[in-house]
Amino acid sequence: MRSLIGLAVVVTAATLYLYYLSLYLPAGPRRHPQPCPESVAFKKFGSDHSYLMFGSVRLKFPSDLEELRELSELLQFYKTEHTAYVLLLFCSAYLYKQSFAIPGSSFLNILAGAIFGPYLGLLLACVLTTVGSTMCYLLSQAFGKQHIINLFPEKVSMLQKKVEDNRDCLFFFLLFLRFFPMTPNWFLNMSAPIVNIPIVYFFFSVFIGLLPYNFICVQTGAMLSEVSSLDDLFSWEHLLQLLAIACVALVPGALIRRLSQRRLKLAVQSQNGLDSDKKVQ
Repeated sequence: MRSLIGLAVVVTAATLYLYYLSLYLPAGPRRHPQPCPESVAFKKFGSDHSYLMFGSVRLKFPSDLEELRELSELLQFYKTEHTAYVLLLFCSAYLYKQSFAIPGSSFLNILAGAIFGPYLGLLLACVLTTVGSTMCYLLSQAFGKQHIINLFPEKVSMLQKKVEDNRDCLFFFLLFLRFFPMTPNWFLNMSAPIVNIPIVYFFFSVFIGLLPYNFICVQTGAMLSEVSSLDDLFSWEHLLQLLAIACVALVPGALIRRLSQRRLKLAVQSQNGLDSDKKVQ
C-alpha cells in the first residue's frame, strides 16, 4: 500500500508540473520571423491575430498524425523566440511519457525531427529515451516490483529464465531484445530491476538498442517538416531518402544478430507447440 501511495504522489507531482508548464505559456512572438519557404509554421501562423492569440493555445499530446502536424507547426513557430521554453516543454513531455510507460513515444520522436532537425532531434530522442527508460526502471525498483510480479507472473518468470540463461552475455541479450523486441519495451523497462539487470547494462542497451528506431522516426519528422503536400512526400527524392533511412537503420540490428547468433539462448516454438531453448540462428 505504501508503494502505491508513493507512486501516486510521484505521478501527481509530475502531472501537475507538466500541466502548468503547458498551461502558462510565455508571451508569443511580437515580431514576424524571417520568412522561409520551407517553414510550414510561418505559412499557417503568419498573421498578427495569430500572434495575439498564440498564448491562449492549449497544448496536448498528439493522438494522430493530423494533431502531430498541427503541434509541430505551432512549436516551430513558437521556437523562433522561445527556443529554451520549447526545449524544456518537449524534454519534460518526453520524460513524462517514458517514465510512466505511456504509449506514443514514436509521435514525440517524429516531433523531435520536425522541430529540432535531424541531428539535434536524434540526439534528444536518444538521450530522452534512455533517461526516461532509466527513470521507469528506478520507479519500478522503488514502488512497483511486487505489483508487476502479481500482474504479469508468467512474463516475469519467462524473462527471468532468459536473463539467467544469457547471464554470461547479458549485454548482447539486452541489445537483441531492443533490436528484435520479443518483449514490449515498456514491460522490459519495468521488469528489468525485478530480474536483476544491472542499471548500467540497462542504460547503454537502451541508448544503443533503440538508436535505429529513433533514427527512423526523427528522420521521418525532419522530412515531413519540409514538405507541404503528400505529392511532395512521395516524390522520388523523398522516397529514396526513406529507403536509405530504412537500410541504415537495419545495419545495427543485422550486426547484433550476427555477433550474438552463437551466444544467445532464446525460446522458440517447436513443432508440438511447446517452448524449447535454442540458440539464435
